[in-house]
Amino acid sequence: MHSPRSRPTRAELGVKPAERVVRVVRDRPVPLYQPRRVAVLSLHTSPLEQPGTGDAGGMNVYISQTARRLAARGTSVEVFTRATSSEQPPVQELAPGVLVRHVQAGPFEGLGRAELPGLLCAFAAGVQRAEARHEPGYYDLVHSHYWLSGQVGWLASERWGVPLVHTAHTLARVKNAALAEGDTPEPRLRELGEQQIVDEAARLTANTPVEAEQLIELYGAGTEQVDVVRPGVDLERYTPGSRAESRAELGLPADAVVLGFVGRIQPLKAPDVLLRAAAELLAGGGVDRAKLRVLVVGGPSGSGLAQPTNLQELAAKLGIQDVVSFLPPQSSEQLAHVYRAADVIAVPSHNESFGLVALEAQACATPVVAADVGGLPVAVADGTSGLLVSGHEPARWASALRRVIEHRPRFVANAAGHAARFSWERTTDALLEAYTRAARRFGRGSARAGIAV
Repeated sequence: MHSPRSRPTRAELGVKPAERVVRVVRDRPVPLYQPRRVAVLSLHTSPLEQPGTGDAGGMNVYISQTARRLAARGTSVEVFTRATSSEQPPVQELAPGVLVRHVQAGPFEGLGRAELPGLLCAFAAGVQRAEARHEPGYYDLVHSHYWLSGQVGWLASERWGVPLVHTAHTLARVKNAALAEGDTPEPRLRELGEQQIVDEAARLTANTPVEAEQLIELYGAGTEQVDVVRPGVDLERYTPGSRAESRAELGLPADAVVLGFVGRIQPLKAPDVLLRAAAELLAGGGVDRAKLRVLVVGGPSGSGLAQPTNLQELAAKLGIQDVVSFLPPQSSEQLAHVYRAADVIAVPSHNESFGLVALEAQACATPVVAADVGGLPVAVADGTSGLLVSGHEPARWASALRRVIEHRPRFVANAAGHAARFSWERTTDALLEAYTRAARRFGRGSARAGIAV
């Protein structure tokens, strides 16, 4: 194990971590271990919540989609999340074979994410009580999501004698290195918590080779400890469709030039970059003002809650309030209409571990202009299904948006094909491989799966 102050360097490791991690997943097929039942921990957000509001986002989609597919393959999944309303039932079915358990830990409402570390003991106790109602060995594996849940997962793993698989989704040291203006740095408490999880987990899953390298270089994870498990996209929900019909559904003119942003409204996601770029487009004569429409879809979250009207005020300051429309978080069905209606979707985040919005848009045959950060270079095929932009200068973004608009048919022709490479079925395949390696490392499941340990 490595303390935060004695992390090994790449030279000390003697490898190029990202390449090594990719080989772990791709070149070492093993008999798959099929757990009977997995306890999934998601303390701060529930897969039942609407993505795009509060703390709900890509992680919610990830948990929901992988749980459904694991269950369809014969692995029961129980998701533990903190209860946020007295009206929530103790147990709720998400899908056949998938249960969501609402654990009472602290007050139902009025808590920000920064206050949740104080509830870890209460949440852990609730998880332990639920397990104690069953015979020993009820759960075969614990899969925790985000560092708060990882702290509880570490304890559950030790108490139950089962392996812990952890998915970080975001990392404090990475976020702090790319902090957006006006955003709040992640506390040292989180960095230490993440380090503990890395030191204790049987397996760590990363969304991309870049994130795998970050786990190795910034947290000292073992090169044989990390599996790349790429998120997917619902290829049945997000499909190419009629742009005219989707625009009619949203009340948009058929001949409009539509720029879209979908996500939580917070500095990290940088929706302001799209507004500034739209103003640049108009100032430069790149788009007819009478035709331009900018859609911003999502709700305030995180540090964005402090000033929820910032974007509206910015639109007015830029003099583009007449072309900007703000929509609340949408259902997946309505989101598909948003993607199809748009000429281009912008993903200007300061950091993204992956970028599910980019994949969803491309699956609907809509090109994407995205920041060249984190996992977005994997989610977007630069120059093929969209464009990547270095930095957040409005002029650069305006230029990229103009290029996609002018050459849209070429990007449209490639977008859906690129997205089709990222199905949730493939994600589940890779996840089961990670579970198999966790079982091997932990010494469990060998009899059932024929795994040599």
